Amino acid sequence: MTRGYSLEKDLRLLINNPKYSDIEILCEDEKKLHGCRAILAARSEVFDRLLYNGMKESHENKISFPKINSAGMEIILEYTYTGSVEKESLTKDNIVEAFYAADYFQLPDLQDFITKIFENTLEKNKNENCSPELLSKFAEKIPLTEDNSLLNLLVEAVATIPLNTIGFDRLSIAGLKYLLSCTHEKDAPFVTPEYEVFRYSAILAAKQVSNCAYKALMKQLPTLEQIKLIENPMQVENENKLVTDHQKVAKELEPLVSFIDFKRIEGQILTDIIDPLEIISTKIILDVYRQRVRSNISNINNIRGVPIPNYSNYVWDETACGSRLIIEDNGKVVYAQNNWFDLQSVRAKVAFENKGIFEWDVIIEKNCVYAWVGVCSLENFNYETFAGYQSTGWVLGSDGSYSHASNRIYNNYPSFGDGSKITVHLDMNKRTCAFTINGTKYPAISSWNNLPSKLYPVVTLKYPGRFRIQPHQK
Repeated sequence: MTRGYSLEKDLRLLINNPKYSDIEILCEDEKKLHGCRAILAARSEVFDRLLYNGMKESHENKISFPKINSAGMEIILEYTYTGSVEKESLTKDNIVEAFYAADYFQLPDLQDFITKIFENTLEKNKNENCSPELLSKFAEKIPLTEDNSLLNLLVEAVATIPLNTIGFDRLSIAGLKYLLSCTHEKDAPFVTPEYEVFRYSAILAAKQVSNCAYKALMKQLPTLEQIKLIENPMQVENENKLVTDHQKVAKELEPLVSFIDFKRIEGQILTDIIDPLEIISTKIILDVYRQRVRSNISNINNIRGVPIPNYSNYVWDETACGSRLIIEDNGKVVYAQNNWFDLQSVRAKVAFENKGIFEWDVIIEKNCVYAWVGVCSLENFNYETFAGYQSTGWVLGSDGSYSHASNRIYNNYPSFGDGSKITVHLDMNKRTCAFTINGTKYPAISSWNNLPSKLYPVVTLKYPGRFRIQPHQK
């Protein structure tokens, strides 16, 4: 290769090259790498202090880093020599090590780069989410701090995965503690009901103790779906026996207990399923009942933080649909029967309540006169007619107007037609609704400033209208 045309390419020739190095770098895994002390010191104050401190490191040709793996150090060398890191250099196997090493050598730009690469990887590989394993690695390597960008990204990624779908070999006790502590009593997105949080924590703790304890808890702690199928809830209690080594399980579970919000767990589950196991203090259960007696927490959400809607419910509901509308494509598409020219409505299965900002897309595959997109509540809603006529419907029309309770207003919204994508932005914190039309977001409709506490996506259409619903795709 001809030299002198690219500084970065020329400097890459020096990376871990014994010919141009004057120091050996000994890593945690006993692998040796090679570096030039002048370049390292010029690029990192940490290297400068270590290599030019007047102590023995200044004169010896070796330096040891017993807590830094060679996979992370290789990324450090690439960045210090060239000022960049090739995307292919970062993988799920070395990204935590690289982030830890960047933190150790005080290279914040490299940390930001690593975080962005991981964020892009998550976006592109949603079906291969490796964040539970990475969070476990992170917990073993890096102290917990709230301003750690990669930690926050990992926690957010794991929080959106139902815990009962994560294998018990994928998330460590330390990783689970990071997840629960970072989301405890915070308005952060979370998808797992609190009972399932306890169940996962207890079974994971039992797995650390013995195979017998693990098998026993797998049997004695059913999932919420399994509990719904139990005709007699007392049946579970009667079958419960003390778990083998239950005191050891309680000890393993102890670091997690303070981050589990037991008041979000149904009282009968606490008394019939959890208490007989004797793996948590009876005082915890008694304290929950005391709180319920002293304050009205009977209606508290069973999921911590900001609940995340189930994406599988982003489909049209056949039980809440006009009689002349047809639903197909596994519930994703609704259209009107041939030559049916009266407006009818349909809502989606997904419901939005409590706090949070929720977004979804409606694709106008075929327009009609007129197409309407928005939200509705269930109270006295009539699916055989136009949502905008009703006091429980709030919809935006394809002519740019919006309508509620027969009050139709023309403002600054543009018209839309075939192929348009309408994104609905429902802010349940402020109880407002805004729309994005074909990529342009418009302000929330000011007159819709006190929406109900529970809402559903809704559309109104007639022949030849054909609408598709999907989770918002940015």
